[in-house]
Amino acid sequence: MNPAIYANAYQRMSTPRTENATGEIGLTVIAILNPLKLRGHCIIYSVNNKEKVMIAKKSLNQVSPAATRNNGMGLYLKRVFALMFAAIGVTALASFVTMVTPLIDMMFTETGMSPLYYILLFGGLGLSVWAQARAFSMSPAAAAAILFIYAATLGIVMTPLLLFALYNSPITIIAAFVLAAVMFACMALFGYKTIKNLSFLGVFLTMGMIGLILVGLASFIWPAIIGGTFGTVVCLIGVLVFALFTAYDMQNLKYAYNAMGGDEHQKNQLAVLGALHLYISFVAMFQYLLSLFNRD
Repeated sequence: MNPAIYANAYQRMSTPRTENATGEIGLTVIAILNPLKLRGHCIIYSVNNKEKVMIAKKSLNQVSPAATRNNGMGLYLKRVFALMFAAIGVTALASFVTMVTPLIDMMFTETGMSPLYYILLFGGLGLSVWAQARAFSMSPAAAAAILFIYAATLGIVMTPLLLFALYNSPITIIAAFVLAAVMFACMALFGYKTIKNLSFLGVFLTMGMIGLILVGLASFIWPAIIGGTFGTVVCLIGVLVFALFTAYDMQNLKYAYNAMGGDEHQKNQLAVLGALHLYISFVAMFQYLLSLFNRD
């Protein structure tokens, strides 16, 4: 990411538009670093619940999709997606408030992004990792509150990318959102319906994730690394990785729900964590697509 590009776009937003924005938009670092999530065959369990980790792993490998068809599955998935959509709404609201209040001035310096931006960026990342590690040791209400705090933080952090898109080509925001929504829906449905065990994807997705993270960190030092054709390829890989993560997570959540039996409290905790994983995948796809559509 080249912070100076965002700062330049922000400065131009306050003056009449007389020319097209120049230069290639850098990848948003939050979209690259968000993949730092607790993954594996059993991502939805606290590392302290060793017995349940083993049960869920066994379930993932042995339980057939038909076994998950019970009366509670529909309500469980409604809870997951309701939380996810609410988090997306919080992100949109936080980004809008940032744009129309003095908070936006605090996000930029003359040469790039302000220290506050990076505090929110890495603070939100840390909150996401911590919340996933502690998800089964807090109440569902507390976990949901952390989800919404994280969503608000991400909304603030992604404002520079949205500002650049508004200046460069506003229609790309709608196009990226619609395409991300369609891809997410298709991959989520595939993950839920397929009879193929998708656990084999875990290793490959993790490798792709690590590659994206390394590119994101390298872009802090050498912004040009994500320019040109290579930057376009990185965007496409990012979209693919998180599209596959959507299917992977959906299947994991389905099997884990079945493995939990009648423990409603943990099912509610699982719903919040599942919403967080799916929310991150959707937002990451949206940001990669938006970056892709705003490249020269």
